[in-house]
Amino acid sequence: MAVVIGKPYDPPGASFGADESFDPLVEFAGVWTTDLAERYLPLPDAPPMKYECLDGNLIMSPREAGPNGYAMLELGALMRGPARDAGYRVYPAVNLRFDRDRWIEPDLTVLLEPCPDVWVENMNVLLVGECISPSSKRRDRLDKPAMCAEAGIPYYLLCQADLRQRFVSLELSRLEDGEYQVIAEAVSGKQFETDAPFALSFDPIELLDIRD
Repeated sequence: MAVVIGKPYDPPGASFGADESFDPLVEFAGVWTTDLAERYLPLPDAPPMKYECLDGNLIMSPREAGPNGYAMLELGALMRGPARDAGYRVYPAVNLRFDRDRWIEPDLTVLLEPCPDVWVENMNVLLVGECISPSSKRRDRLDKPAMCAEAGIPYYLLCQADLRQRFVSLELSRLEDGEYQVIAEAVSGKQFETDAPFALSFDPIELLDIRD
């Protein structure tokens, strides 16, 4: 479940650790920036999390469930060769910056050029991929596509993976006239086929950790 830390508060001048009562989640609520994120995130002693931000409001959510993480790893492996042949790069989770107080951490990202820094600029992104979980359904289907479309990112890919049901779905959309339009989709047992932004052809069932 995502937690939004969004009540504005005037940041103090103290540095983290100098005062045991200092809590960056409280002190910087509503005013988070990439500079503050570099200084204070990840939080010490906190479990692994995604740290995303919308207009200064920090959004914290647990890492993806096992099937989702595995699916995106396999998807990245399937995409890596075709993407490289087309001149692109496939990255796992990155810090994708839209503005100093807006960033997301996609599950998978295809870049136009290598990224040597902490932050990936949105103009360097060809495709954003997200694997939907119950807690991220709205953000992955509505909020994040809107941000990516506004930034002009050409492609957006959604994946759903359910190991228990042995079900996977993929939906690839392309930005057209400011909105994403589906250009390829498939569920497990069918073939996912696309030539854009590079050629792919596989059954989505390949994204599940099935060994029988």
